[in-house]
Amino acid sequence: MNNHKITARQGYRNKLRSFLEVLAVSTKLGLISFGGPIAHLGYFHDEYVRRRKWLDERSYADLVALCQFLPGPASSQVGIGIGVIRAGLLGGLTAWLGFTLPSVIALVLFALLLQGFDIGSAGWIHGLKIVAVVIVAQAILGMGKKLISDRNTATIAIISTSITLLWQTAFNQVLLIAIAGIIGIMLYKKTLISETADLNIPVSRGFALFCLAVFFGLLIFLPFVRQFADSDWLSLFDSFYRSGSLVFGGGHVVLPLLEREVVPTGLISESDFLAGYGAAQAVPGPLFTFAGYLGMMIGGGKGALIATAAIFLPAFLLIVGALPFWSTLRKNAKVQGALIGINAAVVGILLAALYNPLWTTAILAPADFALASILFLMLVFWKAPPWVIVIAGAIGGTIISFAT
Repeated sequence: MNNHKITARQGYRNKLRSFLEVLAVSTKLGLISFGGPIAHLGYFHDEYVRRRKWLDERSYADLVALCQFLPGPASSQVGIGIGVIRAGLLGGLTAWLGFTLPSVIALVLFALLLQGFDIGSAGWIHGLKIVAVVIVAQAILGMGKKLISDRNTATIAIISTSITLLWQTAFNQVLLIAIAGIIGIMLYKKTLISETADLNIPVSRGFALFCLAVFFGLLIFLPFVRQFADSDWLSLFDSFYRSGSLVFGGGHVVLPLLEREVVPTGLISESDFLAGYGAAQAVPGPLFTFAGYLGMMIGGGKGALIATAAIFLPAFLLIVGALPFWSTLRKNAKVQGALIGINAAVVGILLAALYNPLWTTAILAPADFALASILFLMLVFWKAPPWVIVIAGAIGGTIISFAT
């Protein structure tokens, strides 16, 4: 009996040690991970694979492939997945919290600054809007090179751009992604599937199916419930949950989804929206924490909590739900074909966002275009880190405001 108690205590201690270790490491990464999702994956590899050896190279590559396949913030999902593998479901939640919280706090403070002072028309705010143009242009360039590989994918991308610009509703983006997936299945039936390693996941298939059922249930029924509930908070949760559920191809794609949800409805001005998006480039951690800024601007501290939880909840449900099935799912040629079509549509949707609302509200004069060109040169060819681009953009915007 005593031996059983001692063993149980040791088990609890080991779990607590793993939990605290995940919290410490993920918080460290949340404080230093500048540079966007690709850079985040590099930081994760260095910390989790090379230094701590929590995963081997093949398992890490397989986890990254899964998170690239799923909608949502890929780097956050990789972190959640590693936390789950290391310390179970609580470890996954802790890994997300540590990686996300520093960025959320920084952007909430920025929102408080905007609310406390009338600086919406300040030159440095306009500079941040130009930074947003440059950041998204770089994302489109990188994604286009990787995902637009032939005439078919280019056609899907351009048609998606045209429809998004001419039919500006949140529903059309869902429809475009679905249609692109179907076209991808039809065009790429014979996609070659590379062999993949199996991950050791401490999650039952039953609980995984429950998470997937919750994900789809909320996605389908929340829009109907909000029509009858007459609750501003439920509507806010639905808007951010739906945006987080439909993001394929990286965090920048959330921009047009969120913009359609909060700007035309009058929840936030377009100027404040783009200023926050520019500021989000200057902080470490996932770009999805932009939701914390928007929630703060819309509904104060409660709004920040709801928006942040809602936009990340799909990522958590999907990674936990998909991990036990990933090895089988990834070997399905139809799934791979659908992903090719979806990714092409995502490039098109992001290209539309580059024009409207980014370009149309930020590039208003030759001086704005000149600053954007210089910042693009620094980011793409000089490889300057995003936080440098943000500072340079703010300074450039201030200079332009004084010169005009």
